[in-house]
Amino acid sequence: MMIFNWFRNETGTAADIYVDLGTANTLIAGRGHGIILNEPSLVAYSEISPGRRRILAIGSEVKEILAKTPGNTFILKPVRDGVIADFDFAQEMLKHFLSKPLVLKAFSRPRVIVSLPYGVTEVEKKAVVEACQSAGAREVFLIDEPMAAAIGADLPVKSARGSMIVDIGGGTTEIAVIALTDIVYCEAVKIGGHKMDEGIIDYFKKEKKIVLSESTAEELKVHFGTAVPRKNIRVTMVQGRDAATGLTKTLEISSEDVGTAINDSLEVIINGIHRALEKTPPELVSDLIENGLVLAGGGALIRDFDIRIQNEVRIPVRVAPNPLTAIAVGGSKVLEDRDLLQKIQLEM
Repeated sequence: MMIFNWFRNETGTAADIYVDLGTANTLIAGRGHGIILNEPSLVAYSEISPGRRRILAIGSEVKEILAKTPGNTFILKPVRDGVIADFDFAQEMLKHFLSKPLVLKAFSRPRVIVSLPYGVTEVEKKAVVEACQSAGAREVFLIDEPMAAAIGADLPVKSARGSMIVDIGGGTTEIAVIALTDIVYCEAVKIGGHKMDEGIIDYFKKEKKIVLSESTAEELKVHFGTAVPRKNIRVTMVQGRDAATGLTKTLEISSEDVGTAINDSLEVIINGIHRALEKTPPELVSDLIENGLVLAGGGALIRDFDIRIQNEVRIPVRVAPNPLTAIAVGGSKVLEDRDLLQKIQLEM
């Protein structure tokens, strides 16, 4: 079990830096500074020889390297489904982000809080702690991502009344019921923004005979994604490769196409909400029926998804004030509240 060294912390604050190590983006918040870093969780590298890799760029610098040397560069996501998949690169990525001028200017040898997906293994926890320590962290504390998202969405996590947060991230969606600073139940589904992107690519390849890039699919999801495909239909032109010839192809597509492409992913999330409600203790279900649920994460921005959930699940739904940064905002709040950290901290 992790031990608090409160004698180092005379100000009564919990920690110095919060890290949201996401599948898509890494966000860092500094105590008293708000969010000070938001960069893609990407590493660009080259193969020096079999088994030997050389890092070329990290984070937002990856696109610049790709533009210069696209043929000799590989891209890797060290974090998949919210957990470290490549320890060496994750360690280097954390070192890079924690050594950024804005971070160093705020704190050196910081006490760090990191949020992790609900139910991660002890091995995964250890990997994150070791990566942070090797990146210069003096102490490392771990908390659950759904709890951080709920705090960032201004849910009354300390109350005895139940609250529900649905955090739709890049790799996973976590549906958590919270009361008395405890996650009473959490339903995690392996569906997030990246699965929606894959759904768009697969749909257009099969139905429209056009192969889209990942970046094009993501752009379509963000700007034309909808949970109600036949409502307020919009059209745009998209460029890709002809599935048969491989030649460049331009096609007019509609928001109905994009909505149809991501529909299976949205249904999985809605089914997960149903399961969470079924498995929530009866005494808390009435709270959820009255108070509803809150959507956070990038998936919360899918047009009319809140309305669709409300219609199908039959409880009120609202979107967090800043869904993309809800977890980071929650983590930054925990930095100021050591009593709250003590209650929600994960055991090691």
